[in-house]
Amino acid sequence: MTTPHLTARVPEAELAGNEPALIDALTDAVVQVYGEWARDLVVIHLDGVPQGRWAIGGRAVDDAAPAITFGIREAALTRPDGKEIAARLVAGVTDAVANVLGEQTRGGTSVELVATPAGRTGLGGTLSE
Repeated sequence: MTTPHLTARVPEAELAGNEPALIDALTDAVVQVYGEWARDLVVIHLDGVPQGRWAIGGRAVDDAAPAITFGIREAALTRPDGKEIAARLVAGVTDAVANVLGEQTRGGTSVELVATPAGRTGLGGTLSE
């Protein structure tokens, strides 16, 4: 079984001290779409980006908005309601970030849904379907 994986890249200065709240908010955002059964399966990686290590347009910036990569099964997005699922995930994750890190992050927060086809992931050395 492929589980929902989120990687949040956030400037370290914004992330520091907000880790527990951001983990809770992102988990809740996934549960709002997937259902309560998913709570114990959600995997979240928080990557704090140190000052001077985030660049836009070739220039280092220290106030970049968070970038979220969300690994999701391709089948969830190819269902008849797949577009609605994608929209709810993007909105929910963005809301979670803005609620924890501040409304000023909303407009620049990016959420990338990375759809993995069946048979292209593995766990414990075994190919997952």
